[in-house]
Amino acid sequence: FAAVMGFGGSFISLFMSKTIAKWSTGAQVIDQPQNSTEQWLLNTVAKLAQRANLPMPEVAIYEGEPNAFATGPSKSNSLVAVSTGLIHSMNEQEVEAVLAHEMAHIANGDMVTLTMIQGVVNTFVFFLARVVGYVVDGMLNRGDDEESSGIGIGYMVTVFVCEILFGFLASLVVMYFSRQREFRADSGAAYLMGSPQPMIAALRRLGGIDTAGLPQNMASSGI
Repeated sequence: FAAVMGFGGSFISLFMSKTIAKWSTGAQVIDQPQNSTEQWLLNTVAKLAQRANLPMPEVAIYEGEPNAFATGPSKSNSLVAVSTGLIHSMNEQEVEAVLAHEMAHIANGDMVTLTMIQGVVNTFVFFLARVVGYVVDGMLNRGDDEESSGIGIGYMVTVFVCEILFGFLASLVVMYFSRQREFRADSGAAYLMGSPQPMIAALRRLGGIDTAGLPQNMASSGI
């Protein structure tokens, strides 16, 4: 039960990730470029995909503060999106470095990796919360004459509290792996660009501007 619940939600989110991303950010996939900027984005992503030996992902643009993200259930079914704020606040080399960073996420399979990690920690949260719940419920009913069903109020309250507590601890584990994923993507961007300098410049630029532009359910995907 714990494994089904833990991995089920994670894989559903993974398979729906592109749809959720488009809906939550209002990202518009560039099918036919309407201007020189959109044409440049398509050409740049195509060039990076060739360097990374990846299929061409969908490329989208959305209105918002400077940010970018990559998502999708697989390397052959992925999406790279950039905000208008990012395009307007960076030069072309810096934007290309950000796109390379997102392509590195796809090449590294980070979406699937984090889904698996999230599924594992979710499974432990569900399982351990119920183990503690049974123990506490058993202690509370130890003196009862009637046999306990194991589904008492003590069990339900304990499971609820433990899921919150263990969920918080699990989020720290996921955030650790997410941070390592970001470092790998920075390194991958430097490789795809042929130099670390464009990625360094892009990160410095991002450090000096407001990047809080993604909905909460997409925040962990943003650069």
